[in-house]
Amino acid sequence: MPVVAILALDGALPFELSIPGQVFGTANDVVGGPYYDLRTCARGGRVTTAGAYGGLRIATDFDVDALADADTVVVPGHAGFLDRPDPVVVAALRSAADAGARLASVCVGAFTLAATGLLDGYPATTHWQYTGELARRHPAVRVDGDNLYIDNGALITSAGVAAGLDLCLHLVRRDVGATVAAATARRVVMPPQRAGGQSQFIEHPDPERTPSALQATLCWMEARLHEPLTLGEIARYARMSVRGLNRHFRAQTGTTPLQWLLRARVQRARLLLESTALPVEQVAAEAGFGSAASLRVHFARQTGVSPQEYRGAFRFPSEEVTARRGSAPALH
Repeated sequence: MPVVAILALDGALPFELSIPGQVFGTANDVVGGPYYDLRTCARGGRVTTAGAYGGLRIATDFDVDALADADTVVVPGHAGFLDRPDPVVVAALRSAADAGARLASVCVGAFTLAATGLLDGYPATTHWQYTGELARRHPAVRVDGDNLYIDNGALITSAGVAAGLDLCLHLVRRDVGATVAAATARRVVMPPQRAGGQSQFIEHPDPERTPSALQATLCWMEARLHEPLTLGEIARYARMSVRGLNRHFRAQTGTTPLQWLLRARVQRARLLLESTALPVEQVAAEAGFGSAASLRVHFARQTGVSPQEYRGAFRFPSEEVTARRGSAPALH
């Protein structure tokens, strides 16, 4: 029976640590199982989870050297993921890979996996808040911040927290087929495969909280998302030439004025879809897209899902408000 080893590091995030056991353990209970031998491995057979999340002391029968006997090693995130990794753990992961194990990371567990050098040259993902840091620390890794998980065969990485469920369910699908994966998903009460990527979860900063020489211009643009703003109008408000405006935007926001405007309009549409029952056509008008068709194109391009799919996943009926121009929820 294939062995799945879950690497428990000190400061482990309890939910992420439990994800592999929950998914693979549930798969064992469906028709035809068991399919996996599950083992939690920790240095000295003991681990303390992150105190900020409740702090648990866990004892296990398996030390990190047991990773060498695993067919799959799952590396959940831990609170010290930005610290220098334990050389013993790095060596154990490399030994497992040399022995033919596939290695998978959950959320910021990608930092531990990247420290082995095994991800060099491969695409990988992690929580959207830390994709930039992962790329900075490990420039040989091709960091992709959008996907919920990336499968390179023997190396698999997943995005933030709940994407670990998607990753483990994907591995069940790979190992024992779609039927068992679908049955496991039903037991765990999650979709067999979620639509879209991390982009639908990313928060973009409020211009009022973004220190910048362009702050007044950004706030002015945000207040007029529903208007057909042109580059010339933005430049006139900022008291700059169009060329100067583009240069300042590139330097301070990393993008162009019109691309920033488009992203802000998608963000406004997201908030309206979450907090109102407005028809998609009206959401498009309030957000400045002019037509529902234009909204759908740009919304899907930025979030990976349609406006309807996004509303189905994120709308909070108990917080519904009636949105009117000028009283729509503020961007955050």
